[in-house]
Amino acid sequence: MSAAALLDGCAAELARPAADTQRPVLRERGQREVFCGLTGIIWLHRKMQDAFFLVVGSRTCAHLLQSAAGVMIFAEPRFATAIMEERDLAGMVDAQDELDRVVNRLLERRPDIKTLFLVGSCPSEVIKLDLAKAAQRLGAVHMPRVRILNYSGSGIETTFTQGEDACLAALVPVMPALPADAPAELLIVGSLPDIVEDQFLRLFADLGIAKVGCLPARNARDLPAVGPNTRYLLAQPFLGDTAMALEGRGAKRIEALFPFGVEGTSDWLRAAAAAFNVDPALTEQVLAPGRERARIALTKLRPQLEGKRITFLPDSQLEVPLARYLQDELGMELVEVGTPYLHRAHLARELESFGPNVRLSEGQHVERQLDRVRADRPDITVCGLGLANPLEGEGLTTKWAIELVFSPIHGFDQAADLAELFARPLRRRDMLEI
Repeated sequence: MSAAALLDGCAAELARPAADTQRPVLRERGQREVFCGLTGIIWLHRKMQDAFFLVVGSRTCAHLLQSAAGVMIFAEPRFATAIMEERDLAGMVDAQDELDRVVNRLLERRPDIKTLFLVGSCPSEVIKLDLAKAAQRLGAVHMPRVRILNYSGSGIETTFTQGEDACLAALVPVMPALPADAPAELLIVGSLPDIVEDQFLRLFADLGIAKVGCLPARNARDLPAVGPNTRYLLAQPFLGDTAMALEGRGAKRIEALFPFGVEGTSDWLRAAAAAFNVDPALTEQVLAPGRERARIALTKLRPQLEGKRITFLPDSQLEVPLARYLQDELGMELVEVGTPYLHRAHLARELESFGPNVRLSEGQHVERQLDRVRADRPDITVCGLGLANPLEGEGLTTKWAIELVFSPIHGFDQAADLAELFARPLRRRDMLEI
């Protein structure tokens, strides 16, 4: 096992209707076209400034991170790959000893590391290494200076955003306990760009909700407390395991739309305010300026999107709330909304606005989905990078789904920026047709 150079910056079936929506869902199982869960490291390492991500995997994994992080060449490198060589996999050396050597060398070179994540690129049955036990053993050596945790970034059975879910779920057991007699506290769950997080924190402060924690915290060792008096808001729809872990520690979810667009953001903030008994009149007073700014900005973009037909192919699990936003606030017509996994409890409110003609699909069978896109010929198709170019070559307009993960799109002040991401490919198409 060797330490690679630090990377700079980096059979469809109709399901039974969901109980909460009474809506038939087209479940698909077959060939998938998604990024690996390791991709989440690219935004998580920027968010948690004192954390380092050591991927234990093959040279293929190292090349994936290098390629995916190429756009962040100027960012501080805080992830690397411990490459599994053939002799490691063949059992010719003690892989545990080799991993210890790599970790010790890394921590000697980087004394600024306060939290080290050992990230498995494949299940332990493949890499022949139990990283959970390794993290426990190494943690006993390096605590309290360095906390060592582990999670799996395997892309064999997951979509790429579930890498963040696995990472945050690994943090929940080490979050401090909130005393049972402590006042209720709010927890925002999901990685957000700092500028968006700051906007939300200011709004919560204006609402009088003083104790607000964020998971992940900007410093991974500065985790918020959690307990029965914790009320949490999901900022991202792909955090099912993290939500389950938080509820295992007594936290309670605040049900709300996800904070995309004017109405989604308003509902998200109102739900938190109601949970903390904020005067509704004060809530509307605090929300009004942001709502008005976003409403004015969207009026300029609605004519470009209204009436346009859109299909989402499954990619990031952002599809359902984004589709709700585009339909309700910008007048787009939903043809098909596909998502890798449909968490019915977390998305129940989002699905309420979908009309009966919207095709909802879960999972992926690439060939069948592409056949439907060709038959439907929507004005724009949101899909992964591997499918966008072939569809463009067939004369179909596409939007890269991954850009929606990397861009600041939550909140009032980003509502128009989010709409612009969908308007731009349509303008490009219109210019090319002139």
